[in-house]
Amino acid sequence: MWNITDSIKTYGVERWGAGYFGVNKQGNLVVKPSKEDPLGIDVKQVVDALVQKNVSLPIVLRFPQILETQVKLLNESFRNAMTEFGYSSEYMCAFPIKVNQRKEVNEELQRVGKKYNLGFEVGSKAELLIGLYLQDNPNALIICNGYKDDKFIRLALAGLKLGKNVVIVVEYVAELERIIELSREMGIRPAIGLRVKLTSKGSGRWEKSGGEAAKFGLITIELLQCIRMLSENSMLDCLQMLHFHIGSQITDIEKIQGAVKEAARVYAKLKKTTPHLTYLNVGGGLGVDYDGSKTSFESSINYSMQEYANNVIYTIGEICKSEDVPKPMVITESGRALVAYHSMLITNVLGEIEYPYDDIHEVKITDDTAHVVKELYDIWEGINAKNYREYYHDALQQKEELFTLFNLGYLSLEDRAFGEILFWEISEKVQQLTQPLNRLSEEFLNLRKLLSSQYICNFSVFQSMPDSWAIDQLFPIMPVHRLNEEPSIDATLVDLTCDSDGKVDRFIDVREIKETIRLHPLNKNPYYIGVFLLGAYQDVMGDFHNLFGSVNEALILVDERGNWHIKQIVKGHSVADMLTFVKYNKDAMQSSFQALVDKLVRDGKLSQEERDKIVGYYNSELNGYTYLS
Repeated sequence: MWNITDSIKTYGVERWGAGYFGVNKQGNLVVKPSKEDPLGIDVKQVVDALVQKNVSLPIVLRFPQILETQVKLLNESFRNAMTEFGYSSEYMCAFPIKVNQRKEVNEELQRVGKKYNLGFEVGSKAELLIGLYLQDNPNALIICNGYKDDKFIRLALAGLKLGKNVVIVVEYVAELERIIELSREMGIRPAIGLRVKLTSKGSGRWEKSGGEAAKFGLITIELLQCIRMLSENSMLDCLQMLHFHIGSQITDIEKIQGAVKEAARVYAKLKKTTPHLTYLNVGGGLGVDYDGSKTSFESSINYSMQEYANNVIYTIGEICKSEDVPKPMVITESGRALVAYHSMLITNVLGEIEYPYDDIHEVKITDDTAHVVKELYDIWEGINAKNYREYYHDALQQKEELFTLFNLGYLSLEDRAFGEILFWEISEKVQQLTQPLNRLSEEFLNLRKLLSSQYICNFSVFQSMPDSWAIDQLFPIMPVHRLNEEPSIDATLVDLTCDSDGKVDRFIDVREIKETIRLHPLNKNPYYIGVFLLGAYQDVMGDFHNLFGSVNEALILVDERGNWHIKQIVKGHSVADMLTFVKYNKDAMQSSFQALVDKLVRDGKLSQEERDKIVGYYNSELNGYTYLS
């Protein structure tokens, strides 16, 4: 008898959920924003409540309290490491705004991060403006990375003048020349950081972000040129930070250890001649275990947050001890680990595309039936556990013969239809005969995927989970209800876009990447599927393919009594919003359409009642949601 424990195991909830997700007795997925919550938030109840409020799917659900928990865990991990290894300095995190630029996300991080002096890392003028607007803690950093023009530098210097703790990180030598000149022009002593280009590389999908061919950073001779330039301009005291970054989602802890060791050695050497050097910024890279395998696979990590902190603090401490220099304040630009868990996409399944397994009754065999169809019928009748491999190969040959004869004009459409039905019925029999087998050859594994259903889901892959399409990123996916029922359908997911890439056919598993996911048969009731760990990058990198816009959002909180509340609903793009985005004028379109229907009324081709209905349809859709309802 299937139970919720089976569902938890099937979908790997305990492996990738980090303690935030579970399943209740009703078979519904629950979210535990603080991990200690014994009950959690019933996601199905939340979705039902939103639907009752006329909030259409797809919907992104955000749980701000998960952000608070992750900020707390990160800071506690470094505090624990510093205590364990006697590290006599401090730690601060600067959240990279590029990871999630949403206002509600950054406002919450700023609020919950105040007591930890959580800062922001910015990489553009727009992001710097966000940082200057949100950051009201003078002890928290605003770290300016990326290439900068004079306007960017002036804005950063103005932030310093306003009492903000802004550090301008130099990416190449000429940039430092402009910082020196503009700071003198504005009469401001800048806080400067130097990004060093390490020989160490990260691991995983973004391995090429580090190493000697990295896009950003100063090689050793350039680092020394910058030191000399600062000294010649009596600004050596302005150098406060050494920075490095070897890539996002670093999967292997040994790679982190190696990079920190190299950077700490550079810091220690510089510290002896630049006493005001205070911060060692180890950049981003703290990963998320998307597939729950706890390995160095590109969608996983082989370490915990505490192990990460221990390695960073211990390595820096040992190097500084050996070089007899003061230990730096450690900075991380951890973004993905802070925000990935806090949001999920909920989509409803609109329908199913499946092959005609149960249409054998449509096949009529007579004396006039084409020989190739009769051959397929005989194979269908005779296939069994002993001969399935041979008979399946025969069926493949007969299928090719069927299409060849049809293309030459020797078969009717009815013959072709009967032959296709028989082939798929044979394939389904093979699928059933091989289902109990633990090991299958590649052709039968491919057959299993070919026979899988396609669930049509109300969302756009390109908008809501772009990394799935662009870089084959894996995200946990599962139904959010009916988890006390056994799923029996092998399926892939297809989205609404008119693009063959608009699909999800790679799913997490402990040992391998699965090409299908087990889901429940559809019935007359709505079927909701969740995509999880979407809080990092997906919100800001979405593509407006087919003009499907951003989706509706809801912020969900749990109060002290364990009751959940909808704090805020954020409407997604309307059709008019998307048309405006591509430079169409909504009013002009409405006027043109109404002029057309009014002419048809004058010409007697439409009644006034028909005209009013058509205009109503048009205006309703123009102002409506871009997704299906």
